[in-house]
Amino acid sequence: MAKKAPKQEDSEIGAELAETEQSPESGIEDGKVFDYITGNPVKDTDKERIRQRIARAIIHEYGIAAEDMEPDYKLKVGGKIRKIDIAIFQPGSVHELANLYRVVVVEKEPKFGTKGAYRMRDPDEASKEFELLYNVMAEVDSCDYGLWTNGLEFFFFKKEVARFDIKFKPIGDWPMGDDTIGTREVASLAKMRRADPVMLRIAFRRCHNYIHGNEGMPKDAAFWQFLYLIFCKMYDERRLGEHRDFWAGPYEPFSPDGQKAIRKRIEPLFVAVKKAYPDLFKGNEEITLSDRALAFIVSELSRYDFARTDVDAKGAAYQEIVGTNLRGDRGQYFTPRGAIRLVIQMLAPKEQERVLDPACGTGGFLVETLNYLMKEFRKEKQLKAGDENTQEFISLRDRLADFATKKLFGADFDPFLVRAAQMNVMMAGNSLGHLYHLNSLEFPVGHLPGVKPAKDAVGLGTVDVIATNPPFGSDIPITERTILEHYELARRWERQGCGFVMTQTLKPAVSPEVLFIERCVQWLKPGGRMGIVLPDGILGNPGDEYIRYWILRHCWVLASIDLPVESFIVEANVNILTSLLFLKKKTQQEIQAADLGNKQDYPVFMAVAEKVGFDRRGNILYKRQPDGEEILEDTTFEEKVRIGGHMETRTLHRKTKILDDDLPEIAKAYAEFRAKHKEPGA
Repeated sequence: MAKKAPKQEDSEIGAELAETEQSPESGIEDGKVFDYITGNPVKDTDKERIRQRIARAIIHEYGIAAEDMEPDYKLKVGGKIRKIDIAIFQPGSVHELANLYRVVVVEKEPKFGTKGAYRMRDPDEASKEFELLYNVMAEVDSCDYGLWTNGLEFFFFKKEVARFDIKFKPIGDWPMGDDTIGTREVASLAKMRRADPVMLRIAFRRCHNYIHGNEGMPKDAAFWQFLYLIFCKMYDERRLGEHRDFWAGPYEPFSPDGQKAIRKRIEPLFVAVKKAYPDLFKGNEEITLSDRALAFIVSELSRYDFARTDVDAKGAAYQEIVGTNLRGDRGQYFTPRGAIRLVIQMLAPKEQERVLDPACGTGGFLVETLNYLMKEFRKEKQLKAGDENTQEFISLRDRLADFATKKLFGADFDPFLVRAAQMNVMMAGNSLGHLYHLNSLEFPVGHLPGVKPAKDAVGLGTVDVIATNPPFGSDIPITERTILEHYELARRWERQGCGFVMTQTLKPAVSPEVLFIERCVQWLKPGGRMGIVLPDGILGNPGDEYIRYWILRHCWVLASIDLPVESFIVEANVNILTSLLFLKKKTQQEIQAADLGNKQDYPVFMAVAEKVGFDRRGNILYKRQPDGEEILEDTTFEEKVRIGGHMETRTLHRKTKILDDDLPEIAKAYAEFRAKHKEPGA
């Protein structure tokens, strides 16, 4: 549902990093963070946060062991002692100058301009920034690769030594571990890698920022150009065999001829994409980016294996770009990810169940359903993400795509959001799913193009699970009589004894969330269940008691969760108290039995979330002791790193901060509650 872009993107990135920060036994004092390389506390600064992101990416994306890295490495350059932010040594070697083969220079992130975009520089424009990097690479014979970054701009270099001079050639990316770039320029499947969640979000932000800031496009136009290329990338990955068109050679993005070669591959690929998905593309769409911008985006995206990257990581990266473009301008705001995750965890959709979001926005609930099921599939096969062999990976991917193709449905009144949701679902599940442009409150009638196919595929009374956050508010009432006359809750109700009686008088206007409750119940099969975000008033206002009476007559109440105002105020800038209501549709026999006085008592799960991991300003909150010291917990996990020239799995023991978020605990408590108390009804 509706919301503005997050106030602080770095807050979310910081939260993800905190989940895997190292720390000593004694804890950490205020103003310090843990160095991802050494585990020692270091001063928390803007630049340090960038360095920690880069260190994490070097380990997780490039497969370089932390033991082969050293922060603040001192060496003599031009007769002066200088510090290199991250020095990388040959695998397993002593940390001395003769073994130094990669260096990283980090600066703090630039501020965005007043238009919300930063103009990305090319290597020539930023050349003054590279003096220290060049000097180190020139003086250290063994140092072949360098990286300069301010967290948003990334400039990779490879040293080339000629007879009389040294050149530093810009390259699109570093090679993995101790590999060389090689002679083959095509980025085959074997060369692509699973994306680190934080770095994928930064890559998406860089791509969109390049289009918006360098091409001068309005942000909506930039958004769609970016999505066209995302779709090309996804389509290219799904091709059988080794042939790929979505790739950039290491030097291609930096020469006019190389940029033209990239365009020559991408434009026919986009034509094939439009033909393959006629329901998604009208056919007249064009890639209007300059050769330079197109080369930049392809170089950024081609390094990642989207299929092998976690669904959650892709969803978070995609949602960040959506958040800067499609929310706000048309009055939309979208459901916070924590609330989405809680709803899906509590509904626990199964592989054989049909899942629908009738107000899908950009597809957050649908993508989280795919994320949830992929975790269930891995759990069933006792596999960890990233550890699957090729056959296991293809089996899981195809199984998820099969679910999306047959069981996943969404609808929205906004055609831009439907299209954005289709791309989101495609990126998450390798299938478009079934998303329809229609007015869910008007369905199964209406003039919009999604009505007829939706009637055929997902008619009223055919859905097992609904997860949704409908538009709500008295300022956007439904007044069309042709819609209102189809709803019992659009009529006036009169109290009679302990209950209410519906009259035939229609109200002149009804808030959309009230009608959405009834429409969702209509869409469910008997025994189907739903989770819906509602304003607190519906569950508490005296004037809305007839709504609660209607709900209790038609549904079993499974759970009710109160959310704090922070849930929406940070991401949506909407100061409203909301609740999550979970219902199960009664059978007609159950309704009749209750009407005849055979009412059944049953337990209802209720919870109040006081913390959601951030305060009203978007600052990340961690659990603390009564004296204010942050609580740390021991964690043990495995990660793959490059040791001695090959990949190995090692077990790491770390202490982590604990996000002060009640929502995961509520999900856990609900699972325990359901283990003791079966769902009421058939």
